[in-house]
Amino acid sequence: MENLSPLTHGDLAGQPVTAVRRAIRESRYSGQTSGLGMGLLQGNLVILPEALALDFARFCQRNPKPCPLVGVSDTGIPMLRTLGADIDIRTDVPLYNVYRDGELAEQLTDITGLWADDSVAFVLGCSFSFEDALSAAGIPLRHIAENRNVPMYRTNIETVPAGTFGGAMVVSMRPLSVTDAIRASEITARFPEAHGAPVHFGDPAALGIGAMDRPDWGEATEIRDGEVPVFWACGVTPQAAVQAAKPPLCITHAPGRMLITDIPSGEVGHHATDIPVARSIEKTGI
Repeated sequence: MENLSPLTHGDLAGQPVTAVRRAIRESRYSGQTSGLGMGLLQGNLVILPEALALDFARFCQRNPKPCPLVGVSDTGIPMLRTLGADIDIRTDVPLYNVYRDGELAEQLTDITGLWADDSVAFVLGCSFSFEDALSAAGIPLRHIAENRNVPMYRTNIETVPAGTFGGAMVVSMRPLSVTDAIRASEITARFPEAHGAPVHFGDPAALGIGAMDRPDWGEATEIRDGEVPVFWACGVTPQAAVQAAKPPLCITHAPGRMLITDIPSGEVGHHATDIPVARSIEKTGI
């Protein structure tokens, strides 16, 4: 192949999704995907052996806020044709986490050698999918402006277990003014398959989060005077569940490095109704 030099986020910003996925498939880009493929559904990834697939599907069904299931592969088939014409789940995520017995063993840009006849891939909606709508509404997103991975935190909200899968919910955080936080709640409520409305905004201690400058995943984001931290349920939640379940092998996306699909994000929430943020918070038990 010619011209396979590494590419940066800036090189791919504004490029069509086919060009972005080609760069990812060729291992020319392994960075975060916030701000790429704008207007398209992005997804978190979990790959498990078929023996554990039903329990994980139950886990997603019982925890739709952090685990909105948008696609499932056939057993042993790596192509996800319901999410795009040419999506190969073995190569089309920028960076993969490989867990063995619940421990992160390695990170790869291509998992073709690990895909097996009994592998099942699950794709879960991602909050990156609604960022285009927030930006279009004039709501600033600092992590995009600074080309940083969104910060993610483990919370004190327990998920509903299924089989060996369970544990705490993970949230992503974006700092906003109070006015923008309310507007963002109304906008993102229309995207239930991308986590929907926030689960909380304001005091992080209500979620059991201590030091905001030390996220469990991603990169810390400054919270300025007049701003509040706004927390959305996060698709990294399954990775915390995998660490607790300790399956012999599980493959996920590296946090912030998502699968970019061909599905317009505006179609994801076409059947949704606005959900007031207070009602969303009540459902999480905060």
